[in-house]
Amino acid sequence: MSKDVALVLAEINSTRPVLEQIANKWSVLILAVLCEQPSRFNAIKRRLDPITHKALTEALRRLERNGLVNRKVIATSPVAVEYSITPLGRTLQQPFEILIRWAQQHGAELLAAQSACGAGDGTPAADAA
Repeated sequence: MSKDVALVLAEINSTRPVLEQIANKWSVLILAVLCEQPSRFNAIKRRLDPITHKALTEALRRLERNGLVNRKVIATSPVAVEYSITPLGRTLQQPFEILIRWAQQHGAELLAAQSACGAGDGTPAADAA
């Protein structure tokens, strides 16, 4: 194991919390949407269906707190909020594109492995007797 990986696993430095934030279930998808264009809450929610209102709110707040997303209040009636990716968030675009390509290339293999293990929920398939 490399020294860098050992440090991340040991939580000795700030890398692990950063990776935990970026690797959150919805973060990659939200940032992918915002890489395309700034969007309002409901537009993001529609793109990421079935994300819940609560999960999207929490993820956007976390991304904003970490400097990856900007929240802009638009003075309209009613008031609207638009989210956009920050320059720091945009630095994740290339790694995410690589991850998305990997998922596209290996998605069938992942689904086959999940199927072999059960319903894809981590439950092992029943042993053949």
